Amino acid sequence: MAYDDLRSFLRALERDGDLKRIKAEVDPYLEVGEIVDRVNKAGGPALLFENVKGSAMPLAMNVFGTDRRLLKALGLASYDEISEKIGGLLRPELPHGFTGVREAFGKLGAMAHVPPRKVKEAPVQEVVLTGDDVDLDRLPALFTWPEDGGSFFNLGLTHTKDPESGVRNLGLYRLQRHDKRTIGMHWQIHKDSRNHYQVAARRGERLPVAIAFGCPPAVTYASTAPLPGDIDEYLFAGFIQGKRIEMVDCKTVPLQVPANAEVVLEGWLEPGKMLPEGPFGDHTGFYTPQEDFPALTIDCVTMRKRPLLQSIVVGRPPTEDGPLGRATERFFLPLLKVIVPDIVDYHLPESGGFHNCAIVSIDKKYPKHAQKVMHAVWGAHMMSLTKLIIVVDADCDVHDLHEVSWRALGNTDYARDLTVVEGPVDHLDHASYQQFWGGKAGIDATAKWPEEGYTRDGGWPRMVESDPEVAERVTKRWKEYGL
Repeated sequence: MAYDDLRSFLRALERDGDLKRIKAEVDPYLEVGEIVDRVNKAGGPALLFENVKGSAMPLAMNVFGTDRRLLKALGLASYDEISEKIGGLLRPELPHGFTGVREAFGKLGAMAHVPPRKVKEAPVQEVVLTGDDVDLDRLPALFTWPEDGGSFFNLGLTHTKDPESGVRNLGLYRLQRHDKRTIGMHWQIHKDSRNHYQVAARRGERLPVAIAFGCPPAVTYASTAPLPGDIDEYLFAGFIQGKRIEMVDCKTVPLQVPANAEVVLEGWLEPGKMLPEGPFGDHTGFYTPQEDFPALTIDCVTMRKRPLLQSIVVGRPPTEDGPLGRATERFFLPLLKVIVPDIVDYHLPESGGFHNCAIVSIDKKYPKHAQKVMHAVWGAHMMSLTKLIIVVDADCDVHDLHEVSWRALGNTDYARDLTVVEGPVDHLDHASYQQFWGGKAGIDATAKWPEEGYTRDGGWPRMVESDPEVAERVTKRWKEYGL
């Protein structure tokens, strides 16, 4: 089972010696960011800053900074556990015999107990502040990089719902603190919450918003997952956690938030109310420029009696984004295979910002199969933002970047094996010559067939490999060599 709330997980980390309490005063202006970035890149522990300058609220950082900690938070031994569960639910075959019927009912049962459950009272509403008592300066926002445009909350989970359908969305967006009661909503052009705001503005209505901090780990992860708009993130969080997420009605907006969160901000977005937001040192490793984004007025803050805040530091990889991105890569492989069944495996390198590059392996069955897969991937939901797709044969380990580079960099003819197209790119992409769309490439790094025009004598050469018998003999005698 995953942990029900953040603080119980932090206690478990402390028992394991994987959390460090920092009692010295630290400045949220640049100092916290510098500390966290160094610790993360060294593979160090989670951090709990107990004395943040200007705030009485402790600050939890680097909580998901290693794969080991994220897996522990989600109650998993490996990311493949969830992949296998998702794959099992997606298999459409009819059950055969008593065992098959039992397995089918087991699949249904796996989903039946995970929808969120409403409660009337919640720890996150032990303290309620409204009106002039609302003061966002009491919360430790981070000024992380020297050219940032201000202080930001980087792990606030934003709740909205479609004004017409009522379908809710949970998203993770950076939040700039403009003043004691105003924050900037940096939701990008492809995000569901932005669509909700656009619908409300068209109808001349305010949009209710609730932002939760310090949520149960499964909820925090679910907020980062690239789910289709009609799939409830809280259903997915319950599926990961193995039990229902407890939710409570907000005090001043018609939304629900996790009952076991630490802090919640409630407010309304007025149509057309925009403020300059940024610059911000982003997960791309570059500063994203200043743009106008909706500005949210906070009318109510609810919290626990002794709350703590959770945040992350992003910048040049590797960062805490890494484990979260690797979880998404593994969790969503079965879903991607439903859309593109040709795929054997795939890898989204952290150095490519995850969504910018996809390495895909296939069991090649016909000429130009690689190009078919490229276009299918570009048509698969948020994979449409992928800028580079490298397709390799099934015998290539897509997670071994040296192996992939050997095939893609040295064994391709770019006059024939390179596909260049144009299409949508991420809102944060700075390399495209105009915002929101740009050039993309696909590299066919598979072995080429005569039917594809490779007609040189002897066909595509065989790779150099050891003699199996000799290799086995050398392995057995290795100690004899004194090496």
